[in-house]
Amino acid sequence: MIRAGFVSLGCAKNLVDTEVMLGILADNHIMLTDEPAKADILIVNTCCFIDSAKEESISTILQMADYKTNGVCRGLIVAGCLGQRYNQELLDELPEVDAIIGTGSWHRIMEAVNAVLAGERVLLTGTVDTIYDEKMPRINTTPFYSAYIKIAEGCNNCCSYCIIPKVRGHFRSRTIESVVAEASMLAKRGIREINLIAQDTTSFGRDIYGTARLVDLLRELVKIEELHWIRLLYCYPKYFNDELIQLIATEDKLCKYIDLPLQHAHDEILQAMGRHDSLQDIEILLGKLRRNIPGVAIRTSFIVGFPGETEAHFQFLKKFMDRQKFDRVGIFTYSQEEETVAGSMQNQIPEEVKQERYHDLMSWQCRISEELNRNLEDQTVEVLVEGTNPEQPSVKFGRSYREAPDVDGRIFIENTAESQPGEFIRVKIVQGFTYDLLAERIS
Repeated sequence: MIRAGFVSLGCAKNLVDTEVMLGILADNHIMLTDEPAKADILIVNTCCFIDSAKEESISTILQMADYKTNGVCRGLIVAGCLGQRYNQELLDELPEVDAIIGTGSWHRIMEAVNAVLAGERVLLTGTVDTIYDEKMPRINTTPFYSAYIKIAEGCNNCCSYCIIPKVRGHFRSRTIESVVAEASMLAKRGIREINLIAQDTTSFGRDIYGTARLVDLLRELVKIEELHWIRLLYCYPKYFNDELIQLIATEDKLCKYIDLPLQHAHDEILQAMGRHDSLQDIEILLGKLRRNIPGVAIRTSFIVGFPGETEAHFQFLKKFMDRQKFDRVGIFTYSQEEETVAGSMQNQIPEEVKQERYHDLMSWQCRISEELNRNLEDQTVEVLVEGTNPEQPSVKFGRSYREAPDVDGRIFIENTAESQPGEFIRVKIVQGFTYDLLAERIS
């Protein structure tokens, strides 16, 4: 039997593509292995969003290529964003690679496998217009109690720094019925938490229904009895409307957690980035979220070192962060990408200045995060148990509604050795730190 090994890089959206390809392979009697040295076929699902992601992808491809001499690997396949963007170039420059599958060709994974096993080198890219649905086979690689559901693919926002529309295509939603059907199937398999993802979740439905239908989708999803938490990720602020805020505020299953990538706060930089929101728009939305959703946790992301960002722009951003006190913040240095508007802009910022601003802003947010986490002390929250601290078996760790999987901190829970992964328990926060919390079980 042919064995295949997979490495999935980048975001959760890429991970869903990986899981669908795994399902297709399994349906075609390919045995899956997590030991690269035992794999006949190795597949790397790549990311190319920024320079560091491209570097990680290339490094991983070369690491996997070693198994062609130090293992039993007969073929190396590169899938995903890097393959879509640099297809022929990768084949020409990396002779170790036997096949390239673009972001719109994941459904052709068996075609690539069969070609490679026959000794051929193939390039399977082209129009990016596909999206999976509930009928596609899929093997979850996340914990048995949690899963991602991709509700749309591609993006129409065309921010000046971003390559995603070129490698993922135009924005295209799934139907409400398709998403609900998949969520229902996952729930029947034991999934208790679903995380809805897309490049722009708040635009869900605008392309096929003529208007945003995220609220309608959520109203159907909360009816699924087995689901306990439904979390929204990647919420573009432009279409975050009052109806959505009210639903999150009143529906218990919807996590009071808002992932709202803002990228900057100064209007001049926002305009240069091609963002569709002004500082005033952003502050009005943040005010509504906090007034209407008690206990809301807000995550955002910022880019420092964008072309033309002055020291005054940067200090303005710091003051904005200090004023708003976000619960979670991801900070990135601007990556100059070819084929983007920002990539050809004048006034590119030196790398050392980007790094200085990155570390400055990280330190700034650390202070804010620690302050906010200390304010949580003595509060009672519900926690989804995820595992055991290997150094202290009596200490479990997990997440509350305030922490998204993979990107946020953990809550460590003392004196709860009997708790098992996938269980929801009540805890009291004992101590808050910069990223993590210490708690004790109360029920």
